[in-house]
Amino acid sequence: MSDLIRQRQIIEILRDRPFASVRDLQERLGVSAATIRRDIDKIDGSGAARKVYGGVSALDGASQATAFARPYDENRDLAVDAKRQIADRAATMVADGDAVIVNGGSSCFHLGVKLADRNIRLFTNSMPLAAYLGEQGKCTLTIAGGDLHREPRVIYSPAQPTSFYASKFFLGAQGISADGLLESHPLMVRSIQELSTNADQIVVLADSRKFAIHARNVALPLSRVGTLITDDGISDQHAKMLDAAGVTLHVVSAGGEP
Repeated sequence: MSDLIRQRQIIEILRDRPFASVRDLQERLGVSAATIRRDIDKIDGSGAARKVYGGVSALDGASQATAFARPYDENRDLAVDAKRQIADRAATMVADGDAVIVNGGSSCFHLGVKLADRNIRLFTNSMPLAAYLGEQGKCTLTIAGGDLHREPRVIYSPAQPTSFYASKFFLGAQGISADGLLESHPLMVRSIQELSTNADQIVVLADSRKFAIHARNVALPLSRVGTLITDDGISDQHAKMLDAAGVTLHVVSAGGEP
């Protein structure tokens, strides 16, 4: 397959989805990560799509397809370096003795790992994080009550409201737009909305890919968000969008390419 044909195929893939990771494209096209990165550089240079950390995203408005939530195990392996750097920054916002809520999701899992040995009270609805903290952690752990939903790996029941109150609610998002934090899964929307009323401050952990993903449901408007931590792949346009909404933005270095 020629370089030109392969690059056209990448652009076609972006017609049906807002983002494609290097790993996704390797598997779809059967070439090395280095080849995919060279293709992405050429596509970015041509203006047909935008190079972002970990892959390539469609230009704003170019992909009209509704995004569907990736399985937890798949999303866990994307933009790992960025997620760890974001979690490092978020952990500095937690003081000894704090009570915090850490939502489900892969970025929040990394934060929970950073907080495992801290002298804090931590509430989570995340099945993977609860399992990790139960085995490895020393913090005081409270787990959400209700049914276990194996996808998206959270524990939730509308019949069991949360009575845990916290200084900060840390959460991720499937996508982010001017409308707010976006999710495809209705269960995640309900859980986020309910937990958001139990914390003084809402802190979003989201790698820069999330600004290219347009999920169908608004979980929270940007006006409810106090702080958002992302990596240096964020565009000036999206940084200005957050500033206009009154969101405090923290940007970390994503480190080297995966």
